[in-house]
Amino acid sequence: MARSGRMTPGKRLFDILFSLYLMAFLAPVFVMVTWNVWRRQGRPIFHGSERMKTTTESFVLWKYRTMQPVPSDSGVTGGDKAARVTDYGKALRQRRLDELPQLWNILRGDISFVGPRPPLRRYVEMFPDLYARILASRPGVTGLASLIFAPHEDRHLARTTTPTQTEAVYIGICIPRKARLDLLYHRHRSFWLDVKLISWTTARFFPDRLRPRRKGRPV
Repeated sequence: MARSGRMTPGKRLFDILFSLYLMAFLAPVFVMVTWNVWRRQGRPIFHGSERMKTTTESFVLWKYRTMQPVPSDSGVTGGDKAARVTDYGKALRQRRLDELPQLWNILRGDISFVGPRPPLRRYVEMFPDLYARILASRPGVTGLASLIFAPHEDRHLARTTTPTQTEAVYIGICIPRKARLDLLYHRHRSFWLDVKLISWTTARFFPDRLRPRRKGRPV
């Protein structure tokens, strides 16, 4: 079995240099988003969630807060939590701007730019053998499963109305389908595949009319 969270020196160097570049280049965006979250939603500005980088190592994944906080909150976000998402939070999620603070997680080495999305501890404990294979690659901000299945996941989860339904849909539908794509990425991962996936992700920040046209999937 591959060692958990494996990254090549070249991938790690790329993560460090590119995250530093983006932090500098996007500094005005950080200031604008931080100001707007504070002005429109109040504090806290950021939301930290425990995630797993390996089957045994956890870390705090940072995002801009997009929901009204509830101390007892747990599990993934489904239709049962839709009412808690703020108007500004919806706008941030649409362009994935809520994930900008994860550049700090990349710089720290918690995650990479590309890889499987870091799971919650509860799901790793439910499916340890599956996640041992998935987390053989360092988790990432974006990846094959994030780009291909994320819109379908959102639609599946949006139809749920209770935490029990959300959990059932996520475990029964989302985890298996994302796992297949994450394992496909692990088998074919390369520097150039990472570049293609980063390019595809970057295109989401632009309005639809300005996005470059893609021919087929990036694999």
